[in-house]
Amino acid sequence: MKQETHWIRYSLYIISVVLHWSDSNNERMRTDRMIEERSKRGKAMVERRQLFIEMRGQNFDVIRLSTYRTACKLRFVQKRCNLHLVDVWNMIEAFRDSGLNTMDHNAEINVSRLETIVSSIYYQLNKRLPTMHQINVEQSISLLLNFMVATYDSEGHGKLSIFSMKSMLATMCGGKIVDKLRCIFSQISDSNGVMAFAKFDQFLHEVLKLPTAVFEGPSFGYTEHSVRTCFPQQKKILLNTFLDILMADPPPQCLVWLPLMHRLANVENAFHPVECSYCRSESMMGFRYRCQQCHGYQLCQSCFWRGHANGPHSNQHQMKEHSSWKSPAKTLSHAISKSLGCVPIGELPHPLFPEQLDKPQDSVPHTVGRI
Repeated sequence: MKQETHWIRYSLYIISVVLHWSDSNNERMRTDRMIEERSKRGKAMVERRQLFIEMRGQNFDVIRLSTYRTACKLRFVQKRCNLHLVDVWNMIEAFRDSGLNTMDHNAEINVSRLETIVSSIYYQLNKRLPTMHQINVEQSISLLLNFMVATYDSEGHGKLSIFSMKSMLATMCGGKIVDKLRCIFSQISDSNGVMAFAKFDQFLHEVLKLPTAVFEGPSFGYTEHSVRTCFPQQKKILLNTFLDILMADPPPQCLVWLPLMHRLANVENAFHPVECSYCRSESMMGFRYRCQQCHGYQLCQSCFWRGHANGPHSNQHQMKEHSSWKSPAKTLSHAISKSLGCVPIGELPHPLFPEQLDKPQDSVPHTVGRI
């Protein structure tokens, strides 16, 4: 009897030890998971900060005009994330391959699904690039993912709407602005090809989070009056009217940074064999600015952006932006040809497109259907 009681006590002791070990092990596993999750969040925060630290290192905040400042910052983010290498048509194809064209715009996806989509975009990009120009895919995924989360999920819900993601990627990818705007129009118009004001308002709400993300919200943040500043009188907006207004010179104030970001990309390697009237640099790269009042007074983009002026010139003078250099002889020849009617006086800012949107396609032709 005593021996039996001893074995019962011993068994109970073993069971208690096993349960204690199991509880301790489960607690350790929970602790390890918490540490791992915090480590991942911490790593994401570091990578997120790193992008903004690098952006601040470019000293964009010394740029006097908010339009140029915003465009420069977003162009930096675009290049740092290698989005400038992804053409808008490739982006449309990525949307379709991911099944996003069949999902409701207001539906949400979690960050894990977003990471899968972004990964696919970059891996497909590397397949198109020459071996010598391959990008660091993992770094690009991390930078873009963290920027998107910081921009569209600042409260940390772990989800983004389909429309937010499409609006951001279609705006920040590479390609012609007219193709991007056609892509965007397909998202905000009805089956008859007429723009829905409520959807355009939603687009502005999402796309204007981009300037806010780079600390330019006071200049280009969303307001409830933003839609009417773009289309103050028109009641029925079709594709060509939409393009006319958004590609006008100047464009609507809330989106003025968007075409400028594209012009920045086009002039990064533009060379002007002209001396800057302020810093006396013998040549210029990028934009060149000519004063409309002071004869022969020209500034490089660095001096103009910083508001430098000397002599009789003033920052209040009207300046004309030049993206290329033409010799005086060529300019004179062009002016003579134009006066004789040999050169068209004005050109359309974009081709005229059919007002009725195409039906969805399995491939990606150079016409925009529903995406």
